[in-house]
Amino acid sequence: MAEVQILAIDLAKRSFQVCASDRAGSVLYNRVISRTKLEALLREQPPCIVAMEACATSHFWGRLAEAHGHEVRLIPPIYVKPFVKRQKNDAADAAAIAEAALRPNMHYVAVKSAEHQARAVAYRAHQCFVGQRTQIINALRGHLAEFGLIFAQGTPHLKDIRAAMRDETIDLPQSVRDIARLYLDHIDALTTRIDELSLGLREAMQVSAEMRRLCTVPGIGPVTAGAIMAFAPDLRTFASGRNFAAWLGLVPRQRSTGGKIRLGSMSKMGQGDIRKLLIVGAMSRIRWIVRKGVLPDNWLGRLMARRPRMVAAVALANKMARIIWAMMTREQDYRLA
Repeated sequence: MAEVQILAIDLAKRSFQVCASDRAGSVLYNRVISRTKLEALLREQPPCIVAMEACATSHFWGRLAEAHGHEVRLIPPIYVKPFVKRQKNDAADAAAIAEAALRPNMHYVAVKSAEHQARAVAYRAHQCFVGQRTQIINALRGHLAEFGLIFAQGTPHLKDIRAAMRDETIDLPQSVRDIARLYLDHIDALTTRIDELSLGLREAMQVSAEMRRLCTVPGIGPVTAGAIMAFAPDLRTFASGRNFAAWLGLVPRQRSTGGKIRLGSMSKMGQGDIRKLLIVGAMSRIRWIVRKGVLPDNWLGRLMARRPRMVAAVALANKMARIIWAMMTREQDYRLA
């Protein structure tokens, strides 16, 4: 039997499609195996190239394959799709992964360590609880609006809701007051968890020199620094800050042809969490400048004078991404020009 050169795996939870091919690219077998048998296969198979889509659980299997001496290639799913032939099924997907792994110019995703993914879990938990708190606050505001009580958005205005629930002069059924207290108790519990996770991110910043360096950039705090450390690969893998900004999706979408360059809106093709936080941080800087009432005589001030605020925020986020790349690759703190 020919030697297996590429072991392409279409990942799942319990049953995995495995396509093995030789050096010439010929398929040796393409079959379904169970989770336990996949672990045994990776352990017993002589060192080869293990190719997978960069999706859920791929980094776990990548670490397991590397521990048994295999070379792991994680391919973004969008790069695998063009190689799927006709019908969409697990066998076709596994064969497409094997075909994509043979391409000489294919881009791969670096396998993350367990510690790297642990930082991502902390950030995801923080964002999940913040989203749940926002959802519950909006639900409570919607319920009270049915009784003529209108409150402004945001957690700072919860004090107005609490005061209204304590005000006995407001005509409101007692059952609604009781349910509102349940909402408020749940919001308090979520706020406690959010504060604990935020404190953990701040403590990590004190320990990590890289996070402290990131927080020297105006508009970047512990949450944004934690997201960059959790989701961004080693920034030295990018040839330039421009490539890092493009990976984040902070560049215009191109629709160019025939020598005519047409640039559209932001591509949004990269890492969404970091991109969102950089734009939020950029918008906070812009709001601070607007509150001062005088535009500074620099690049940002001139941009704000001729462009809408959101356009200026995206441009500033792009610049922040390039600054981050330069700082991290050169191991230097932020300094004003």
